[in-house]
Amino acid sequence: MSHTKGSKSQSNIPFGRWGGRVYDGLGYLGGALLALMTGAIVLQVILRRFFAVSIDGIDEVPRYAFVWAVMIGAASAMHRGEHTTLEYFQEKLSGARHALLRIVVEALGILLFVSIVKVSFILIPNSQMQTSPGLGLPFGYVYAAMPVGAILIILPMAWHLGLAVRELWGVPWQKHS
Repeated sequence: MSHTKGSKSQSNIPFGRWGGRVYDGLGYLGGALLALMTGAIVLQVILRRFFAVSIDGIDEVPRYAFVWAVMIGAASAMHRGEHTTLEYFQEKLSGARHALLRIVVEALGILLFVSIVKVSFILIPNSQMQTSPGLGLPFGYVYAAMPVGAILIILPMAWHLGLAVRELWGVPWQKHS
């Protein structure tokens, strides 16, 4: 969240090369979910328009896949540093003030997503008792996207928080030989 796309060195990429592969895979999974959503909508429109029939529950597929696509896509974007940032303020600040702003932003973001995970411990078990009308899918599977996505978002945020703390303390990230 606190760096720009062009300024990444290998040491600033959360979890290095393997992390990049995992989060790139999440981006592809998000894209596949978007394709699934589009396919379900197109199929439903064609069936209704040309054959006057519909498949029960197919209209639920895009709704529920959307929740997963948003959370997975958000995690992938967070890893790449493509989320909205406070760049205007960050560009105005330098040194310790810049690092302090990054620490505050990352810490507040982490607290937000930790609260989502915490609420999910109540929401998901309760929602498992309810099922969708068309597919009969327990809603817990839909709502599970929230804590999964939140955890996947927290990980790169924690990485960037660590970088900002090191920057504030003046400790270089890479080891010197």
